[in-house]
Amino acid sequence: MNDAPRLKLVEVERYERDVRLRLPFRFGVTTVTHATQAVIRATIALPDGHTEQGVAAETLAAKWFDKNLALSDEQNLDQLRQSLAIAIELYTARGFDTPFGLYAGVYREQQARGAALDLNPLVASYGPALLDRAIADALGRATGHSFPEMVSQNLLGIRATDLTPDLAGFDIGAFLGGLRMAPLIEVRHTVGLVDPITAGDQKPGERVDDGLPETLEEVVRHYRGRYYKLKVGGNVAADLERLSGIAAVLDRALPEYRATLDGNEQYESVEGIAELWRRMRETPALRRLVDAIIFIEQPIKRQVALSRPVATLSDEKPLEIDESDGELSSFPAALALGYTGVSSKNCKGFYKSILNAARVAKLNAEAGRARAFMSAEDLTTWAGVSVQQDLCLVSLLGLTHVERNGHHFIDGMSFAPEAEQAAFVAAHPDLFAKGTGPARLRIAAGRLSIGSLDCPGFAVAAGLDFASMRPMPAAPREPVGRALAAGG
Repeated sequence: MNDAPRLKLVEVERYERDVRLRLPFRFGVTTVTHATQAVIRATIALPDGHTEQGVAAETLAAKWFDKNLALSDEQNLDQLRQSLAIAIELYTARGFDTPFGLYAGVYREQQARGAALDLNPLVASYGPALLDRAIADALGRATGHSFPEMVSQNLLGIRATDLTPDLAGFDIGAFLGGLRMAPLIEVRHTVGLVDPITAGDQKPGERVDDGLPETLEEVVRHYRGRYYKLKVGGNVAADLERLSGIAAVLDRALPEYRATLDGNEQYESVEGIAELWRRMRETPALRRLVDAIIFIEQPIKRQVALSRPVATLSDEKPLEIDESDGELSSFPAALALGYTGVSSKNCKGFYKSILNAARVAKLNAEAGRARAFMSAEDLTTWAGVSVQQDLCLVSLLGLTHVERNGHHFIDGMSFAPEAEQAAFVAAHPDLFAKGTGPARLRIAAGRLSIGSLDCPGFAVAAGLDFASMRPMPAAPREPVGRALAAGG
């Protein structure tokens, strides 16, 4: 750990790009038809004066980080821009440190400054999540190391601190040294709340007809995946009816499949989601689907999710936190209440994912069994930088399947100029293919080939066309909802 290079953040260029979704995506309280992505290019300096640049990209997602309906979607985006602005200021001021030292050294101040702007912990974590990826990418390019090499050799300087007292005494170096990225990973397809299940669910004129599957039935036939993530909406009767339609398709088309349920905070209490699970078990048409469910993800609103025990349901089916995973202390708090799982999402920060994976390894080793788990989840990671860095991370952590939804709701790299698309196809031919349309992910038998992501930097061997992007607007200096709350 003492050999981790020290560096400082010199400059961060901030950009944005837009895309219109090919299909509407409904999750939680919102239906998304278009999206904006933040793209950053960070410049680091090493003590010998050498400088290098690294990149990262992440959706500026409305109504996930902060689901307050009093805030507009644009105000949600401004919150995320504020988080990034805070992180840039704090990281730059810290001077030379290890990559992890930059993250851990400003963690509490990042959260405190975020709170002063009424940013919840998930929003406050967004800025560091982007910066840490770009910094790791720059360091890898400067040293010639890939992200798997930097993590396994601990060139990032990851260690237990007072931020993670439960990891005291755990040999993080040995844990990291045992991590290896696999060349393949299975896709877990997301079924959103308004996704058509069969062609009969589509109204006249709704078909896109762009050569990609649109209904669940078509998705199963086209990709032949074994894993599915099913959104539920908080109304037991409506959820049962929709799940029955989904089960009919999966049962008919696949000899074997696995699935997860995602509540997206739509249930008010554990009793509500427990009622859905009980009714699912009592429904003959859902027998195979019930047997296929691996875990249930964040069914309870975050305001109350970590306030009461959930053992009444978790004893029957593992429960995982996602939106409630706002701080480094969130997963241990959830474990104490009966949850056993936590999601990895790059938008929450890859250091958090690594530390939580270490917690899972420690707990399972102590228990002598699989007591805790981690899953790989998506936040509409766009093709290119965003999806590549996320795939590299979760595969390195030993996760064998990952929720992927960007390839279904966004038509490949349609948002990028032709030259950028061609560069990514050339650099990552195992992951992308380009025919007459935009560059798209290669999904064969439900799997992605990702060996090319083990390249110098953080999983990106192609260049981006920054000239085609627009500069990110300046973040507001005041809480975005304060004028609204005052009646303005």
